[in-house]
Amino acid sequence: MSASAAIASVPPTLFLTDDDVSQLHSWKDAIDALRAAYAAPVEQQMVPPRSMARGNGIWLRTLSAISPSGGHLGSKLISASPRAGCASYLISLFDEQTMALSALIDGNQITAIRTAATAAIAVDALAPRRALRVAVIGSGFEARSQLNALHAARSLQSVSVFSPTPASRERFAADFRHRAGIDISAAPSAETAVKGVDVVICAARSRDESPVLRGEWLEPGMCVVSIGSTLPEQREVDVDVIARAGLIVADMVEEVAHDTGDMIAAHRAGIRFADKLHGLDDLIGGRLAPRPSGEIALYKSVGSALQDVVTAEMLLRRARESGKGSMLPVSITPVRK
Repeated sequence: MSASAAIASVPPTLFLTDDDVSQLHSWKDAIDALRAAYAAPVEQQMVPPRSMARGNGIWLRTLSAISPSGGHLGSKLISASPRAGCASYLISLFDEQTMALSALIDGNQITAIRTAATAAIAVDALAPRRALRVAVIGSGFEARSQLNALHAARSLQSVSVFSPTPASRERFAADFRHRAGIDISAAPSAETAVKGVDVVICAARSRDESPVLRGEWLEPGMCVVSIGSTLPEQREVDVDVIARAGLIVADMVEEVAHDTGDMIAAHRAGIRFADKLHGLDDLIGGRLAPRPSGEIALYKSVGSALQDVVTAEMLLRRARESGKGSMLPVSITPVRK
């Protein structure tokens, strides 16, 4: 087929709504796709740093990546108005062969899906090879996604959950007991929740951005997941968590080190962490030495376009197989340059 014919015969663009994503989502498929992506060689230029345009109480974040699958390159746009309390997420996928716009996808749920599925593969690689005892700090959408993903990846012995509102943590526990059959209880404090567990999932920043997890609560061998400090002004764990961690794994090493409130605070406190900070790709790709027994591990996430594009690819494949989504009546025609 000639290049001109290939361009002329590109399929129409598929649009997936938030409801479509709900119906197409599979934790297993998302985890498998992301594990394969992080195990594959990914050059730094394939996942450049995010950019942020800021206005008066508004911002637009842009993330882009080329999937190691060889299928698509894509981007995610996030427009947000903290003062209005609203945001929109849009993911675009372009075919690597034709440069045609394959799909536009509402990225609202994908953001939580890819964050949780990526954390699950990190925990799977870091945590003990047994049924896990887990603490969850938070009871909102992100906390639910994190526990759902980990439950899909590993067997759970028990779960304790804490959030500041007693009714919220009780509803969270009751829902998982009923729906997933998990042995889960609501804890009266974060410190109580983390006592004696293998894995601590932080998915709840405080309203005043004070840390919700303190290093003094951690026990030898614990694995901590922190997903809530992605900007300089945000805090989730205190500096003692950074100090006590013998291994810190990040999805985007430079952004985690320099652009997150937790790590900025640790740096200001004189805590050195550069020599123990490693990429998630090194962990999943088997390039890190096994973690010594008793060492505390911290997985720190800011989110990555690689995660968005790989998860969106999975959803697009499932949509094509099931006939879901809406074909747009018009699309973008690739042009010769």
